[in-house]
Amino acid sequence: MADIKNQFDPSIRRSIIRKKQVAVIPVGSIEQHGAHLPVSTDSDIVTEVAKRISEKNGYLLLPTLSYGVSFEHAPFFNLSIRESTLRAILTDLCSSLLANNIKTVFVINGHHGNLKAVKNLDVRLKKISKNRLKVFSLSYWHFMQREFDHAGFVETSLMLAISKNVKMKSARKGLVTDGMTKQEIAKIGKLANQSFPKATKNGIWGDPRQATKREGHTILAEVTENLEKQCQAYLTRRM
Repeated sequence: MADIKNQFDPSIRRSIIRKKQVAVIPVGSIEQHGAHLPVSTDSDIVTEVAKRISEKNGYLLLPTLSYGVSFEHAPFFNLSIRESTLRAILTDLCSSLLANNIKTVFVINGHHGNLKAVKNLDVRLKKISKNRLKVFSLSYWHFMQREFDHAGFVETSLMLAISKNVKMKSARKGLVTDGMTKQEIAKIGKLANQSFPKATKNGIWGDPRQATKREGHTILAEVTENLEKQCQAYLTRRM
């Protein structure tokens, strides 16, 4: 892996000339994650996931875009940018990478609210670049068996595995969907997309109280392995 922000101009240009480079752009958010997780949680987790797949495969790792589309968390704390803004930033970054002769980009998403912004990004950039640029958008939670949550068991376990900035004594049970029908879950999910506090009351989807560092490492290994396989499948098929 080459962490691009630590590189020097002559060496990075030589490496691009030497082989077909693949760039990775992690995208997170700054938003509330209950009283026990920091507002940087989404950015912290996606940064670690992107770092791991980049290290194993020699990808160029770009700095994480730490701001995302999180307006649904108001009035709880969030620092948000518009969907159109995030899409424009990603479009500009990918176009800039192409100008530097980097023609394959993985956008690794770490926040549910960013989904619309990264959707069809590949089609947009394929058209803009006249088929010279390949962009693949992947949300890391799609690569694990467990049902994802927000500041619940999964995210809390992941944070325990990668960070010391977790206050387990402050962890509280949030919205738990056990026993709900699919229709009920879909209805409350729709409400959460509009107002997460109204849907969950305390800003937590799930129950973080039994989260463990060990489980976090297990989930992280699963996500990394499955995501890496998908990235390699794309490269084998498309490059």
